Amino acid sequence: MMMNKIHILLVDDDERLRDLLRKFLCENGFFVSSARNAKHARQLMQALIFDLMILDVMMPEEDGLSLTTFIRNSSMRLKNTPLLLLTARGEIEDRITGLSHGADDYLPKPFDPRELLLRLQAILRRSQTQTSSLLLLGAVSFDEQLNRLERQGVPISLTTVESSLLKIFSRHRGKTLTREDLVCEYEGELNPRTIDVQITRLRKKIEEDPKVPRYLQTVRGKGYVLIPNT
Repeated sequence: MMMNKIHILLVDDDERLRDLLRKFLCENGFFVSSARNAKHARQLMQALIFDLMILDVMMPEEDGLSLTTFIRNSSMRLKNTPLLLLTARGEIEDRITGLSHGADDYLPKPFDPRELLLRLQAILRRSQTQTSSLLLLGAVSFDEQLNRLERQGVPISLTTVESSLLKIFSRHRGKTLTREDLVCEYEGELNPRTIDVQITRLRKKIEEDPKVPRYLQTVRGKGYVLIPNT
């Protein structure tokens, strides 16, 4: 995303409201993709990565609550995405229902766009703290706390060394690490001469094309650097 903008998915069947909100959010520094219904949203979710989603509850065919449940039961890359629900029904029971489905916040219509902006900012502040251990590498995600690597929801096994190296790189994202750095940070014994072999094995699990690495790159004469999704 350009300038590291937050990428929002906006899902609402009301074209006029969708266009107004998209314009407002873009004017406030967000990058916005919009969907006219749940089916369209699912297609976008398969192709793109979003930092936050705004879902209308009352939509034809599949409503926002069903879509929320789908997201929360999806792969790790998708399930942790912060969600805000919009609805014309603002009763307390409706709010409880929305939150119980996994939404992070619930905003009844009509609303002031400035309130929406403040709620989004609050959600993002919370989510950045909660998901700091989640590393995204294209279709691959690594949760350091759970020590779990997935590719589009399918678990990928890691050896102890691979897991430890990935955690080290995750803590130093974007920083070039020498072989000596990796040995120093590794909790246990690690032979510097075997690091290149371990890197090759790790690339086979996280890269689309291990021979042309996109995320775990070699810095000639220095070491290695992990460059996750921005």
